Amino acid sequence: MTTSFNFDSVRVSTRWIQIGFLIVTVVFNLCLVTQLLTVGLAVFHSPEWWNIHVWFVRGFSGLGVLLLGWAYLSPFPRRVRLLTASLIILLGLQFLTIHLNRFLSLGILYPLIGFMLFTASTTLVHRVWHIVFDKSDTETLCDRTI
Repeated sequence: MTTSFNFDSVRVSTRWIQIGFLIVTVVFNLCLVTQLLTVGLAVFHSPEWWNIHVWFVRGFSGLGVLLLGWAYLSPFPRRVRLLTASLIILLGLQFLTIHLNRFLSLGILYPLIGFMLFTASTTLVHRVWHIVFDKSDTETLCDRTI
């Protein structure tokens, strides 16, 4: 009795895992853009938007934990795993700067950490995009459109 192993199916399933990860990273990044808009509306339009800002982050921050588990259970490079872990760390620092603002003046760091969070998320999307759609795939797509 012989056992055969189909490497093509493993490659395809790994690709779909990476595409799913990419989709969730893009959604996470879009949620951060929404966060920027709601905090801007809270500051410049109406303070009532702050409640939406708070409730929205509570809703999508779970995506960061999902991405972290996904990154370590899937075949991703160390850089992607570290960027994903940085999202969780930066989200935690965001919560700390707001909740400890009464005792220490950490609120001044809130916008800076938010910028770092957005930068890390955008870099993660960029890196995963290049993993999923490597150069040979994009050259093939460009050849087809010409």
